[in-house]
Amino acid sequence: MRLGVEAAMVGGRIVPGDVEVVDGMIASYGLGNGSGRGLAAPGFVDLQVNGFAGVDLIDADVEGYRRAGESLLETGVSAYLPTFISAPEEQLVAALRALPIDTGGPRILGAHLEGPFIAEKRLGIHRAAARRDPDPALLERLLAAGPVRLMTLAPELEGASQLIALLLARGITVSCGHTDATAEQANEAFDRGARTVTHLFNAMRPFLHRDPGLAGAALSRDDVVVQIILDGVHLAEETGRVVWQAAAGRVALVTDSVAGAGLGDGAYLLGGFEIEMRDGVARGPDGVLAGSGLTMVEAVRNLHALGVPLAEALAAASTVPAQVIGLPTLGRLDIDLPADVVVLDDNLEIDRVFVGGEARVVA
Repeated sequence: MRLGVEAAMVGGRIVPGDVEVVDGMIASYGLGNGSGRGLAAPGFVDLQVNGFAGVDLIDADVEGYRRAGESLLETGVSAYLPTFISAPEEQLVAALRALPIDTGGPRILGAHLEGPFIAEKRLGIHRAAARRDPDPALLERLLAAGPVRLMTLAPELEGASQLIALLLARGITVSCGHTDATAEQANEAFDRGARTVTHLFNAMRPFLHRDPGLAGAALSRDDVVVQIILDGVHLAEETGRVVWQAAAGRVALVTDSVAGAGLGDGAYLLGGFEIEMRDGVARGPDGVLAGSGLTMVEAVRNLHALGVPLAEALAAASTVPAQVIGLPTLGRLDIDLPADVVVLDDNLEIDRVFVGGEARVVA
């Protein structure tokens, strides 16, 4: 089967010509004279999805995952991490046990546990009662409950180094976030093997000229991927430009989407408690930001609008996040790789989406 596209993003560059898929895998590219329709790019990989299309994933059943997944596909997401914020142990265990393997939508790659081992001063929307100090026994119980792919923690907490070692030994990616870490504490965590940062600048120690904190430490290293929510709310446009200028090629776009994403304004649940979406911005009862209504294709357009070349903006939504969680066969379009593909038109609108070579969305 040929996709009938004009060009494809391969190895970080846009190659003219069509793409052929055989048995769910990319068989060839650069075919013909490039007279097809649209640009084929790797399917988007979102590392932070709390909810979507009215579904709060922490309490979702298989039908809820199916409904959220169908809507995520329409935004170009072919693989994602359901994300569970800090919550009572019983709720987290139940959420992990309920995580489905396949719902016929995007690939579910495992869970992102965003907490509960986070800093009391940097909770964001997380409830104080759900926060926990580092506890290896609790972590072991959570890991036994279901497949965890990524965990966000505050590296400065006493005992966090033990958790980092435990997670890395299990092949789980460690992300620093919801933290009051100094640059020194952040660098210690990076030296131990933490390799990414959850929603850079948000819910962390502010960047100051003599106290750069986690953000400054991450931007100053070339071995750390920084995740950003590029919705025009979590980061100013100028901040987005600075991040790219400092960390081009190691920026991962995430949405941090909540149940209201894809639907619009209204009252929704996040982690089982109520938040409100107004003018596209999600906030808790006290006005603190509570995730976002951003979609991944919007994040790509926003990054490209900052002057970032299209191929690099697309990689920030696919190749880079897949690398963060150690899945090099995803987030790439190349021969003998799974045909997880999003086809975009000239306006960077979704035209078609394929997962394993099967068309899931056709505009």
